[in-house]
Amino acid sequence: MSEKDKDQPKGKGGEGKGDKAQAHGADKRDPAGAEKAAARAAAKEKKGGADADAAEKPKKAAKPAGPKVPARVKERYVKEVVPSLMKERNYPNVMAVPRLRKVVVNMGVGEATQNIKLLDAAIDELGRITGQRPAMRRSRKSIAAFRLRQGMPIAATVTLRGDRMYEFVDRLFNVALPRVRDFRGVPTNSFDGRGNYTLGLKDQLIFPEVDYAKVDKMRGMNVTFVTSARTDEESKLLLQHLGMPFRHQEGR
Repeated sequence: MSEKDKDQPKGKGGEGKGDKAQAHGADKRDPAGAEKAAARAAAKEKKGGADADAAEKPKKAAKPAGPKVPARVKERYVKEVVPSLMKERNYPNVMAVPRLRKVVVNMGVGEATQNIKLLDAAIDELGRITGQRPAMRRSRKSIAAFRLRQGMPIAATVTLRGDRMYEFVDRLFNVALPRVRDFRGVPTNSFDGRGNYTLGLKDQLIFPEVDYAKVDKMRGMNVTFVTSARTDEESKLLLQHLGMPFRHQEGR
């Protein structure tokens, strides 16, 4: 074996031993750094395990709300009103029978031009009555006599459809209107000639949702029933079957 070959393994062994000694010396020189690195590695591993557990953990299922009870007026319309109208008017099919499309409730607040807080109170009351957030309406033109300028908020309106519409109609016919003082029925001459009916209410206290102690002023509202009827006669017959207490029915 030559001297060159003898020196080569010694050099390799010497380099390996030198590297180990250097690393060992580094650990001895900075023990705090090694502990910090180990702590960071342990925290990272723990965080990764927590993320994996969170990903594998199933989300809590929402609590069942129970069977949804349909509105009484809607159920009555499907089971009683439709067959009755088909028999009376000889409609060819179920789709030809008139029905309620929507109910629009408008509450005008002219005093809002002087005090905008009155409109906020009206919106809150109308939302409690209908169960839906009202939309604010602004004036379309300026009227100097009323100190009204174009774009000023002066009213609140709600458009009801579906089950919420039928629930409001049920409460209006069976709860609110009977609470009107000296109530003798609603007028029969408020149709517009195209099958739509508009009812005017003088105050909002007839609805039990409104707190009497928090009412600062009486506010009237208009309730418009938009139907698919082609004539006023068909619309009147539909509303009568749904429970609208027309004035001529009080004499029976």
